[in-house]
Amino acid sequence: MDKIKIRGGKPLSGSISISGSKNAALPIIISSILADGPCSFSRVPNLQDIKTVLNLLSEMGVEISEDLGSNKVTLQCKSLKSTEAPYDLVRKMRASVVVLGPLVARFGKAKVSLPGGCAIGARPVNYHLAGLEALGAKIELENGYINATARRLKGARVPLEFPSVGATENLLMAAVLAEGETILENCAKEPEVTDLAQALRAMGAVIEGEGTETIHVQGKKSLHGCNHEIIGDRIEAGTYLAAAFATGGDIEINGISPGLMEAVLAKLEKAGACLDRRTSSLRMSSSGRPRATDVTTAPYPGFPTDMQAQFMAAMAVADGASVITETIFENRFMHVPELVRLGADITIRGNSALIRGKSKLIGAPLMATDLRASAGLIIGGLCADGETVINRIYHLDRGYEQIEQKLAALGADIERIKG
Repeated sequence: MDKIKIRGGKPLSGSISISGSKNAALPIIISSILADGPCSFSRVPNLQDIKTVLNLLSEMGVEISEDLGSNKVTLQCKSLKSTEAPYDLVRKMRASVVVLGPLVARFGKAKVSLPGGCAIGARPVNYHLAGLEALGAKIELENGYINATARRLKGARVPLEFPSVGATENLLMAAVLAEGETILENCAKEPEVTDLAQALRAMGAVIEGEGTETIHVQGKKSLHGCNHEIIGDRIEAGTYLAAAFATGGDIEINGISPGLMEAVLAKLEKAGACLDRRTSSLRMSSSGRPRATDVTTAPYPGFPTDMQAQFMAAMAVADGASVITETIFENRFMHVPELVRLGADITIRGNSALIRGKSKLIGAPLMATDLRASAGLIIGGLCADGETVINRIYHLDRGYEQIEQKLAALGADIERIKG
């Protein structure tokens, strides 16, 4: 199993390009199920999660032409040999459950494994199922699978109990082929949902209101193929900004709209970072240690839970004490014991962590527990004197394209050790 070795203590500096958004690309790739013609997507990140969803669609019978080295994928779904998403594939990536809506909408049936537990906490699919039932689907749970059927979905008013990103995406894809109008309420406002809506609109879907809490969809009988470019990954961008900030660096990131990540930028500025926002790039510089700054995670446009571990690593070397409160997932502090191994002073109290900043951390062997925790541990290692070795980094390959190469380009002393 691969490891990452870091010799810390060096400020990051230089310029890098941000990859396409993993969290946008996954549902957009799945949306090709809805179209009669070929769907070509560019700026698709070369990640393990992308390979997993392409494998799932290929197993179902979707024709796929991909060049992930050039970040391009073309998919055509003329017909399917299977409308089942088996456990062995869904368990590798919970986002696979969003095949449910488009399968039922176009082919009238779907059999999708329940995704089960998650290292960072429960992500219930009841929001997805209640919404599909409101659209007329018959839902049965049997032997760990969701069986959904419908002669044709019917438009309806669907209020979401919680603004779940996955449920919003699932129901949006179901609604575009439903008969009549669908009104989705209390929707997730994340940019990735907006990007999905724009891809669906390129296929001929009639959608209004994405990016707000209410989305209106006028169902069509069919959709056609499209060309669409994936938006930049705001979490990847935030990760590199946090790394540079924690190490006292000066970097420029390209290929991302700063407007997609204002909550993160506002906290960085409050902690002392100097930011120069441009149309599709951003420069950040810092001097001295970060200032301790409190954070509470929240649905977009709030501070993203996917940036919590990275910001905590920066606060571990801040001047003063900060409190980070996690409101989205109940078990997302598993990186804390590993940061403590670097010498960080962190105390967990319920869903909050008290971080008393230290002037320096000391390198140590670490164990990654999930995708974003892995990124937080890398930032901790970049701040630490001496050598840090991070084990179980396969999590990183799910969500960060060439992370060690990009950090090395910014001056980090980092290498991957093949296992």
